[in-house]
Amino acid sequence: MTSLSVLDKSVAFITMGCAKNEVDTYTMSTKLKRAGYTIIDTPEQADVVIVNTCSFIQSATEESIETILDVSQYDSIASGTGHLVVAGCMPARYGEDLTRELPEARAFVPCSKEDDIVEVLDKLFDITRSSAGSDKDVLNEAAPLSMYVKISDGCNRFCSFCSIPYIRGRYHSFTFQDIYANISDLVSRGTKEVVLIAQDTGRWGDDFKEKSSLASLIDRLALVFPTTWFRVMYIQPEGITDELLDVIARRANVCNYLDIPFQHVNAQVLKRMRRRGSAQEYDELCRHIREKIPDCIIRTTFIVGFPGESDDDFEELCNYVEEADLDYIGIFPYSREEGTRAYDLENQVPEEVKMQRARQLRELADCVCTPRMAARIGSRASVLMLGYDEDGMLYGRTAFQAPDVDGCTFVDRGTPGEVANVTITDSLLYELEASRA
Repeated sequence: MTSLSVLDKSVAFITMGCAKNEVDTYTMSTKLKRAGYTIIDTPEQADVVIVNTCSFIQSATEESIETILDVSQYDSIASGTGHLVVAGCMPARYGEDLTRELPEARAFVPCSKEDDIVEVLDKLFDITRSSAGSDKDVLNEAAPLSMYVKISDGCNRFCSFCSIPYIRGRYHSFTFQDIYANISDLVSRGTKEVVLIAQDTGRWGDDFKEKSSLASLIDRLALVFPTTWFRVMYIQPEGITDELLDVIARRANVCNYLDIPFQHVNAQVLKRMRRRGSAQEYDELCRHIREKIPDCIIRTTFIVGFPGESDDDFEELCNYVEEADLDYIGIFPYSREEGTRAYDLENQVPEEVKMQRARQLRELADCVCTPRMAARIGSRASVLMLGYDEDGMLYGRTAFQAPDVDGCTFVDRGTPGEVANVTITDSLLYELEASRA
């Protein structure tokens, strides 16, 4: 038996992909800390390197494989004194095939087995634990000022372009008690903003025996944690209910921000995507949101180059973006994913056409959205101070800027962790400058 009191093994994470993977990494690292492992930020020096992979689209898979092969060249891994562990979406999607294709890895941990990460590493080091558990308390460590919190996992939609249901499985909501405990722990250790995420946040609670709703969840959380900012991401159009809009409008600490993936506006393209909607329906939805919450920020995403997307279909999408009442727009070229329904669809769009359309729509979206940021010059806003960039400039985010996707706000003075009232003084694309004077 290896004594926990002398356990000195270090672990480093390399996280690929989206915010949901960041949450999974944080959860695994917390479990390992509590089990006595030391988490470090220098993978080259770690006893174990865990690559938390993304496999949502082919380019993400390729990037994950490239990272795994790079890690396998570290001196400790190549010599066998260190261990490489591959976690997340790739093991979930490709299963035993990875064992043959990536012999450099000592263990594979799919999404569904990430709760067992301590047992996986203990086995690598031949560590035997008593039922007494761990001897390391991390409850007093500071938590990040802004944190993603998953409220569910999996998806039941089976959009024809998407591999998530095959990677993450069927949709299942996390209980309010588990979500509350997670957030309570984070807030007690300094977290000021909680971003609620899932593959399909709007469905939260409808799989419970006693059904609940996302609106109810947010309302309860905002009431219990009145000084914490709450933001919700990844709500499908069908998830935008009056109940939800009323809660966002009523609760001051819930950001007036909705991230709603439209994916396209042509009804026939959407039908081939196995999605509902149209340009007219989305216009009506946006108008309804503005009626309920006049200053609500609306972000969406579009996929270009889906099989069968004609020049006219793409022009319709461009016309919609040019006229739509949207604040932020993400653009993605369609990725042909083996195993999805769209993989075998006829009329696949050539790669060069997809990329050209993505560039064109990105430029158009920027021409539409960045003036909306510039129009905020001279207005007042609250900014959550987050830290300093590599040039030593203090930055934070307003309620209308989501992490990782919407830019940030640079402020002339302040302290990380405080929420300051500022005046917007300048803009550069999606970045803002502000003064407390």
